[in-house]
Amino acid sequence: MWPLVVRAQQSSIPVIGYVGAQTAESWAGRVRAFRQGLREAGFVEGQNLLIEFRWAEDRYDRYPALIADLIRHKVAVIVTPGSTPAIVAAKAATTTIPIVFLTAADPVQAGLVASLNRPRGNLTGVTALSLELSSKQLELLHEFAPTAKSIGLLVNPTNPVLAETQSKDLPATAHKLGLGLHILHASAERDFEEVFAAITKLGIGGLVIGGETVFTTGSKTLAALALRNRVPAIYQFCEFAAAGGLMSYGASLSDAHRLAGVYTGRILKGEKPADLPVEQAAKFELVLNLKTAKSFELDPPASLLGRADEVIE
Repeated sequence: MWPLVVRAQQSSIPVIGYVGAQTAESWAGRVRAFRQGLREAGFVEGQNLLIEFRWAEDRYDRYPALIADLIRHKVAVIVTPGSTPAIVAAKAATTTIPIVFLTAADPVQAGLVASLNRPRGNLTGVTALSLELSSKQLELLHEFAPTAKSIGLLVNPTNPVLAETQSKDLPATAHKLGLGLHILHASAERDFEEVFAAITKLGIGGLVIGGETVFTTGSKTLAALALRNRVPAIYQFCEFAAAGGLMSYGASLSDAHRLAGVYTGRILKGEKPADLPVEQAAKFELVLNLKTAKSFELDPPASLLGRADEVIE
């Protein structure tokens, strides 16, 4: 890869550094959407742009070294999509290279930017956060599994700001629907088995999984445990439903990555991160897994099926 970078620098073709949380194979769809955003901004990889990819393979401790390597390569922009630890590592590593992030957290509360409208510094990007998301997910889950009388909310206690945001309005929504609510904790994938043991012990009939990086990277494990324990569950990203979870509802990952690509292109054209307001993802997707519903003996209402963006048979 190094000769490519040298040639790019010599010919004034910009090089961007892209730090993915998992692997190239698992993020192929997200990278495709990111490239689409770059094209919308006038940049095509291999023509007037090169991309240096680095993959953490679910090891957050690798972020500092991966980002340091990109800085040594003198990339024009660092892109950290979908992982708050990667964003934090990039922010700590440089105050001069522009950073475009994608996060499910509140960038202000996480200390990434000064404000959404005026980020300041060298960071900007896209947030998939919706303050009402957990409440909406609870309503959708209740509509799909109306016999559940008690619901659990899974949050990460080591990220208290995000956990508090996600649980803020949920008690009122649960009360309105006549549901009991239990707050469950997991800070790593090794905690998931214990979470489902608690669900069984408490007689919880459904699960809302809060938006959190550790839950995103472990969504296949969560889906498998929910299926094995016959727990109707909802998460914000479609990979959860595709892996056997009952349903997902949240910001479109592909659209959010496209927006990150557009912002990267605008910065390459000379705009400053400090002048680009943090974008809030506006496109949301509802995905239902009817195979899982059948195994749970659940019959989705026609109104829910009609609103679904995707139905997995």
